[in-house]
Amino acid sequence: MDARSSGAPKQYLLASDFDQTLSFNDSGIVLSEMLGLSGFKDKVAGLSHVHLVQQGAELAYLLLHDPEYRRVRKEHLVEVGRRVRLKANIRELSRLVEDLDGFRFGLYVISAAPEDVIKSALAGVVPDDHIFGTSFDYDPGSGEIRSILRVPAGYGKVAVLEELRAQLGLGGDRLVYVGDGSSDVHVMLHVNRLGGLTVAVSKNPYLTAIAKRTVLSDDALSVLIPVLEEIVGLDRRGIRAHFEAQGFVLQEWDKVRTDSLTIRQAAAPTGAGA
Repeated sequence: MDARSSGAPKQYLLASDFDQTLSFNDSGIVLSEMLGLSGFKDKVAGLSHVHLVQQGAELAYLLLHDPEYRRVRKEHLVEVGRRVRLKANIRELSRLVEDLDGFRFGLYVISAAPEDVIKSALAGVVPDDHIFGTSFDYDPGSGEIRSILRVPAGYGKVAVLEELRAQLGLGGDRLVYVGDGSSDVHVMLHVNRLGGLTVAVSKNPYLTAIAKRTVLSDDALSVLIPVLEEIVGLDRRGIRAHFEAQGFVLQEWDKVRTDSLTIRQAAAPTGAGA
């Protein structure tokens, strides 16, 4: 007997990255533009090249160690959150997953972006205690960042997800993770191993090769498509009807299977043609 027939909702955890998953731009880019700083992408590329920090944690490193970013205070990060351009219908996503045809998904955000940025951007949409980003210890006098308390990047995301799963008492098959970049690889591999659902929302080749589903859209509600198919068990007609019942129309929905290949001519064997 499933949740829809028994009347008891099945509990799931829906965890999402923030930068370029719920938003369009990296928090570091928005911060750099606000402060009039250039070269952010080059600095991130340099840190990634030498593997000095976990992928996704580059901004946290710069805020603590780079002279240009050392002047950043909490109020700057809060302002960045106000300026971040979010994907459409995040509030509706948060509302709809509370009761999805007898399935209930708690929406959490797990990201290496500064927690102050995320909380500011999603104020009134996602509860603060459902947001886990990079957290800092600020000097009470100067407001300067003294240390990093937590960075949910790379395997750090796995640790946060496991803490939440233990608190909620959920099995691994009750997890859904949504992400966009290389910093999500560890957590997606972990969720896949536990039998959960992983959804990529970008064309990142490292991620799409791992994620069970890939959805490309500027609307946060798009992540409901694989959830409704893979977990709730609705077909295309049922999914369209579900969206229409909530006041939304799936105007364009293309399912595409893409084979990405690189082909080169094999070297001729020694002595060929002799």
